[in-house]
Amino acid sequence: MKRVIALSFRHNGPPPYRGWYARRRVLDLPLIAWLTLIWVLLWSGPNWANVVTGAVVAIAVCLAFPLPRVDLGLRLHPWGILVLTGSLLHDMYTSGVRVTRQIFVGHPHRAAVIAVPLRCRSDLMLAATAVAVSNVPGGSIVEVRRATATVFLHVLDADRPAALDAARRSVWRLERLVVRAFGTPDEIARVAGPPPSVAHRGRHEA
Repeated sequence: MKRVIALSFRHNGPPPYRGWYARRRVLDLPLIAWLTLIWVLLWSGPNWANVVTGAVVAIAVCLAFPLPRVDLGLRLHPWGILVLTGSLLHDMYTSGVRVTRQIFVGHPHRAAVIAVPLRCRSDLMLAATAVAVSNVPGGSIVEVRRATATVFLHVLDADRPAALDAARRSVWRLERLVVRAFGTPDEIARVAGPPPSVAHRGRHEA
């Protein structure tokens, strides 16, 4: 007799439930624990009756409404996270000093919006890279084009072509650090290669 219920911490196969006549159900233990915790909090008191009742309700919900498998593509690399955090803190400090000097000391600069194509096309890496870039003073993401994996960056210092190239290299460096902190092995291998070529190096002055 085949088992109809299986316990699993992580289900890596296809969606465990297809219609009301599925023969095998997979119980996700972290999800059951989370639902049980919510039940206990709703009843405003941790006691054995609430815990047992919450566990029973959580198991019943998981059996009746099993969720399909969703892979966000998120991986946690402790060393990569540490390097990314240190780099962001350093960039935020140095860029903040540079922007302050431009505002109070230097001559007025012309701003521009430049297109920077990225190497990774997953939604998670695009969003994480855009957030990391926007956290550094001196440049902010104004648009993310998912179809071409391109971010459009507003930069304050656009007087020299070298400054625009430096802004692109900064985005590619942050993309590499983000992927090494949260990316899959395939994405890490992809960012290890050279950055994509920029076909159009024109600028839109603000």
